[in-house]
Order: sequence, then structure tokens, then C-alpha cells
Amino acid sequence: MNLAHLLTRQARLQPQATAIFLGTRPWATWQDWAARSAGLAQRLRQAGLQPGDRLVLFLRNHPRYLELLWGAWWAGLVVVPVNAKLHPAELAWIVDHSQARWGFTSADVAPEPVPGLEQQVEVESAQADALLAPLEAAARDDADIVPRAGDDLAWLFYTSGTTGRPKGVMLTHRNLRTMGHAYLSDVDAIAPTDLMCYAAPMSHGCGLYAIPHLMAGARHVVPASGGVDPGELVALGHALGPLTTFAAPTIVKRLVDHAQAHQLTPAQSAAAFRTIVYGGAPMYAADIQRALRVMGPRFVQIYGQGETPMTATALSRAHLADAAHPHHAQRLASVGVAQTPVRVRVVDESGRDQPPGVPGEVVVQGDTVMAGYWRNPQATAVAIRDGWLWTGDIGELDADGFLALKDRSKDLLISGGSNIYPREVEEVLLTAPGVAEVAVVGAPDPEWGEVVVAFVVRANGSTVSAAELDAHCLARIARFKRPRRIEFVETLPKNHYGKVLKTELRQRLA
Repeated sequence: MNLAHLLTRQARLQPQATAIFLGTRPWATWQDWAARSAGLAQRLRQAGLQPGDRLVLFLRNHPRYLELLWGAWWAGLVVVPVNAKLHPAELAWIVDHSQARWGFTSADVAPEPVPGLEQQVEVESAQADALLAPLEAAARDDADIVPRAGDDLAWLFYTSGTTGRPKGVMLTHRNLRTMGHAYLSDVDAIAPTDLMCYAAPMSHGCGLYAIPHLMAGARHVVPASGGVDPGELVALGHALGPLTTFAAPTIVKRLVDHAQAHQLTPAQSAAAFRTIVYGGAPMYAADIQRALRVMGPRFVQIYGQGETPMTATALSRAHLADAAHPHHAQRLASVGVAQTPVRVRVVDESGRDQPPGVPGEVVVQGDTVMAGYWRNPQATAVAIRDGWLWTGDIGELDADGFLALKDRSKDLLISGGSNIYPREVEEVLLTAPGVAEVAVVGAPDPEWGEVVVAFVVRANGSTVSAAELDAHCLARIARFKRPRRIEFVETLPKNHYGKVLKTELRQRLA
């Protein structure tokens, strides 16, 4: 089944209900959305695009992103979403590697022609208006939706590429439909009155969450700014109704900082935000404890990768709020339990299951796991073995099935023959007064092989010293795990998705 059928279903069920908002302004009804996407699909086919052709979306968050997505799928095309913060040279590489034919861009992020595209359309141009002009008949009748099998590609997502060229993750209609069902069963129940807000990039997980919200007939809202402005989001939630959104931990921290600075009570936060799903990078236990204390039980954690989109494990709102549970502290530091459509295991290098509490590599199997890497069979063979996705993440399962992530396998330190997981050290340092952010890496050492180095961002006004942090660590973790060096920095280097670039920190040490 083509994902476009989800849209026509809602257009028949509630044609005149507002489906999309730009800020507080209604942008499109369900009937409008379907009619515009149908019109685009027909015109793309008339222009010679064939099922399976790739179409790039390189634009800031915009209500038309949703219309373009479903229009491309209606025509049987494969969407190539690209983060609007990438450099033009990075975009040009993705266009060339994906062999994309058309692209929709916004003038603020792509003011110049993109090499390799047959046609480049500015999203707010008269050309875009014409391509998206409604076809009422097609909106009422979905017979012209190009048939797609479950294994046909829908979304070609390029990984962040922090360790080299990004790889094109091939996600099928079945992958994305299963992800949508997993959200509804394991992450959050959705009602038609709910509002999915796109503040984080729509080119990534936040945009994919349009699928379950469309399945449930919920409303969709793009902030007028197109991005993350905590004050704007609070005001938007108070005006339209409490928002659901996806946020990386860095965004969660900004929202919590805003709530605290403006002395919002948990009840006032609840009026602005119904659900904040967080993931995409580590959320430290100290940070989620503070978030729950300041904003109340608004939060759900998910763990997944581009290769199994947003779907591996989930730490539910109930588990986060169950402070009376004897294992609550451990669960707060976990990423939850396997979501319904997948199996999650922790294995050794030979693929044998590790006992509870013993670290190993996290592997995932299920209908959300990618079809492979685009034009890269060697990388596909390394990542998918006997039907299991080898994630490259190190974790351990407890007896109840909760998964605690340790680190990426490439971040593991071996000092004096002992394994040290940087995240464990980071968790401890973040509990020290005066520490705002921290990243731990290994530095080469002739005696120990590697030693632990911590890069620390002090909180505003803090004068915490290296000696104080050393004493803090010695009181909480084994002596061999404590940082041998502490470097105080103004900021940590991060990529466009808010992930700390530990490769850059290692280069500084080298």
C-alpha cells in the first residue's frame, strides 16, 4: 500500500477540518492537502518523472513540506530529505549519489542552482503554486495513486556522516507504515484534536512523525519561525492547544531552561505541551530528572536509528513517572523496552546473546529495519547480518528487558586493559554542581593505551575546578574510570542535529 492512501482516507473522513497550520493561521483542510498533493503528483508524472525516481527536499520547515511529501509518494517517487543546514557542497554530493532528478528548495538555504538537478523549484514561487494547484477530482478519487508494494522505496535518508561520507538509508513504504503503527502502540496515543508541531527539522525524525499523526487524523502545525523558539512554542500551544513534538536532548534542555526562567509551573507547561518525544542523542539521567521536575510528565523517550527509523525501544511516560518503582533510577538512565514490531538483543562479536547486565552490541530485527544502503552493498553486508541490524551501539539489557545504552562501539575506551564507557563518566560529571555540559573521549597514552579526558562546559557563573570534579568522580565511580585530564571549554562542537562531535574533540587532543 502506498503511504498516499493514508492521506485520502483522512480527506474522505474529515474533508473540511483544518489539517495544517502555519503558526496559528489555518493553512489547509484535509481536502486541500489531498487535492494539492494529487495535483503535484499528476504534474510530476506529466514532466516525465517515473515511479522510483528520487526527489530532493532541501528546505526549512514549511507547511508545503507535508504537501510535497505526500505528492511525491502519490506519484510513486522516492523522497530524499536533506537537512537545511548542510553546506551546498554536501547537498551536491547527496544529489549526485542519490541520482535525484528534481528538487524543491527554499531560497534562504539554496539561493543558487543545485548542480545535477533537472529541475529546481523554489517552495514559495509561482512555479510551486502551479505545481501544487488543487485537482479536486483526484483528491476525491485515489485511483490515480501509483501502486507501491511494501518493499518499494519511499524515503532515502542520508546519515549525518560524522566519520566519513554519509550513507543513503533505504526505507520502504512498509518500514514507514510499521514505524507509524509502532508510535501509536508504544509511544503515544493520538486523538484527532492533537497537534503535531514541527520545530525540529522535518527532514529527520520530526518529519517522519507526520505519518502516525496523519494515521490518527491529528492536526499538524509548523511554527511561523520554522524552528525552535521556546517562547514561540509555548505561546503556540496556549493558542491552539497543547503540542506534541519531537526534540533532541539539546532542544529539550532549551525548553526546560525557558520554563524555569519564566517560572512556568508544570500545569502551565501542560497547557503548552502534551507530549515531548525525545531521542536522537543521549539524554542523561540528571537532565531528564530536571525536565520532569520543571515541566511534569510530558516526556517519552525513543531509541532508534535512521536504519530502523524511530523504532527500537521506548521509555514510556508511565515508566518515567513511576518514581515509586524500586528500579526507577536505573530505568531513567535506560532507553526503555523493545517496541512492538521489533526484537532487540545484546550480543557479543559472534552474535551470541549476552546475559542481563553484560554489555554487547545492540542488534534489531523487524519490519522497520532498512532495505540496505543505497549503492553500497559492502556497507549493507556489514550492517545487516542474518536479518539483524547491527547498530554499532553498545548496551546492556536488564532482567526486565530495559536497554541501557553505554556508547557507540567506536567511543569505547580501553585503558590499562579495562573497558571504560564515556557515557558512564559523563553521567557522573553532570551531577556535579556547576557543570552544564560534558563530553568524554580517550586520548592516546604510551603507558595505559588510552586515558580518559573530559571536556566540560561550566554553568553560567560557575567556577568549579578540575580538582573539585576529580573529587566528585572519586566519590562515585571506580578510580580507573575518572578523567585524567579535564579541559574547560566555552562550547562543545556539535553537528547539525545537536550531536557532540567527539571526532573533533579527539582531533584537538591529537
